[in-house]
Amino acid sequence: MKELERQAETVELQIPAGEVTLAGDLELPEDARGLVLFAHGSGSSRRSPRNRAVAELLRDAGLATLLFDLLTSDEEVDDAYTGHLRFDIGLLSRRLALVTEEIADDPISRNFGLGYFGASTGGAAALRAAAALGSKIGAVVSRGGRPDLAGEALAHVTAPTLLIVGESDKKVLLLNEKAHAQLRCEKTLAVIPRATHLFQEPGALEEVARLAAEWFRKHLQPRG
Repeated sequence: MKELERQAETVELQIPAGEVTLAGDLELPEDARGLVLFAHGSGSSRRSPRNRAVAELLRDAGLATLLFDLLTSDEEVDDAYTGHLRFDIGLLSRRLALVTEEIADDPISRNFGLGYFGASTGGAAALRAAAALGSKIGAVVSRGGRPDLAGEALAHVTAPTLLIVGESDKKVLLLNEKAHAQLRCEKTLAVIPRATHLFQEPGALEEVARLAAEWFRKHLQPRG
């Protein structure tokens, strides 16, 4: 992994992930005990304002964060027209797992307990990657996610998993309820009152971040 630039607690990274290299922003608060990798979905990227807002609140709670692009810039342009890559859960989960292996071996972050925060289709990618990596992943949180798209991998997830859904996001709530029933790990389904899919209501996103921070702080333990 090539470290491009370090400014205070921010490290800009170019991360090898198989046949591609992905851009990421690693933020390291002082005395962090865990690292949360963000899995974006549905045409989003590491610049997602909602995920960046959640990441900032996680850092305030003492957690390091890695926001990175699961697609290259060329792939993002193509996907903006076709939409086919954002639903390729196999591709997204493989890249997430590869990035996880890279970050787990890096001297900057090798002692952190690792967790996933997935949004939309990124929730499915996070769960499939967590199933593949087993005990390497300490916790998973999905925000308005599509865990149903993880398919048979749901039964193989061992990391404690928190599914967060808006009360008014009826279709996604139903899909999360069905996925929750298939999980065999420690699990919780949290429903944010009156919230819709994007959690745009006053205080809704802050509540997502609060629940996520509590979950990660409970379950992520330093390695090494």
